[in-house]
Amino acid sequence: MSANKVILGSEEWCSFPELGIPTIKARVDSGAKTSALHAVNIAPFVKDGENWVKFDINPIQNNLKTIIHCEAPLVDKRIVKSSSGFREQRYVIRTTLDFGENKWPIEMTLTNRDSMGFRMLLGREAMSGRVLVDPEQKYLLGQPSSETLKELYHNSEKAKTGLKIGLLASNPELYSNKRIMEAGEMRGHEMHFLNIKECYMKLDATKPEIHYRGGKILSDFDAVIPRIRPSITFYGCALTRQFEAMKVFCLNSASAITQSRDKLYSLQLLLNHGVDIPTTGFANSPLDTDDLIKMVGGSPLIVKLLEGTQGKGVVLAETKKAAESVINAFKSLNANILVQEFIKEANGKDIRCFVIDGKVVAAIQREALPGEFRANIHLGGTASIIKVTSEEKRIAIKAAKAMNLKVAGVDIIRSSKGPLLLEVNSSPGLEGIEGATNKDIAGEMIKAIEKNFKWK
Repeated sequence: MSANKVILGSEEWCSFPELGIPTIKARVDSGAKTSALHAVNIAPFVKDGENWVKFDINPIQNNLKTIIHCEAPLVDKRIVKSSSGFREQRYVIRTTLDFGENKWPIEMTLTNRDSMGFRMLLGREAMSGRVLVDPEQKYLLGQPSSETLKELYHNSEKAKTGLKIGLLASNPELYSNKRIMEAGEMRGHEMHFLNIKECYMKLDATKPEIHYRGGKILSDFDAVIPRIRPSITFYGCALTRQFEAMKVFCLNSASAITQSRDKLYSLQLLLNHGVDIPTTGFANSPLDTDDLIKMVGGSPLIVKLLEGTQGKGVVLAETKKAAESVINAFKSLNANILVQEFIKEANGKDIRCFVIDGKVVAAIQREALPGEFRANIHLGGTASIIKVTSEEKRIAIKAAKAMNLKVAGVDIIRSSKGPLLLEVNSSPGLEGIEGATNKDIAGEMIKAIEKNFKWK
């Protein structure tokens, strides 16, 4: 039996004639179950009554200038767990794999492999019964020269040059960050993940710079999308301000992010712009506790840490005694707090409006777990589609404008007095709202950048 099998090294060159790919380097990995092909701009369509998928590929690693447009019958959509543990839904195609004189049909998933060393991964399902692997060898079936590659690809289309966009954030594996990177790439842009902690800057009146990992100067960026977690607001905003000094367009400005993170100041700013909020109190001394409680209508009431986020540092005090205990406990830690009237009729629900470039592009209702009053998705809250009123849309747009945010998650609560604004988030998460509405929110963020540059 083994005499009839193809012997491959750990790396080999192959082709996909039905896709129009004359040659591509593959990682031969018997440890991987499925095969995967690099693909961007992936889009399903119907052809002669059958489901197909079209996609683009840069077949040569580290060469974004050469692009091939491909299409293939769509076999399935599957959840695939990557080697890093990330679960991703992928399209599956079936096509013919060509190793010179050896050809056979295989199934492959389509995914962006820019961060990987190979455009193609050959897994054991595609090799079973046909291949033996010698992991100590490479290119047992031959290797094309650079001249051969140029000849093979001389007729291929040159990729359209997009914008160079940086995503300034902390965790590349976070759903929101992966979606933004994917959305930018699918729209033809050059996306770079910039880890905040690996950036440092040079302050200079004539030539400000930002350096990255080992001294690389971050230059020629058209735009940056800041996604700054609250714990590193100061440094993340300093970097954003530096990009602004370098004349790079930032989707949310440093000043807008900074003021959105100051709960007290942001509420004062919103009130000055005529946006209604629940009655709120703020004090600096425990001696003011009694009057502070009366100020917001007594118990039950909400106590919020000014530095809290995603529902953390938010406590419901159901009695006056409980309120006094919580307020004094926070004050003894020298923590800045707000007290706010509790809107009982909201029944653990709030509305998240996602505002991009002055428009509400999506909205969901978030509902807290039983026995919980905080509706945050991160705390186990559920999301569902909701039709927001024109008044709620108006409040969301007005709030984002007051905060000078091009991208904002605006949280609104329905009360007996009408809609009230709870909070404005400058780095709203995408997972809950994209999952519930099935809308491409990340793509809308990229479109806002394109609009700024009048890019088509």
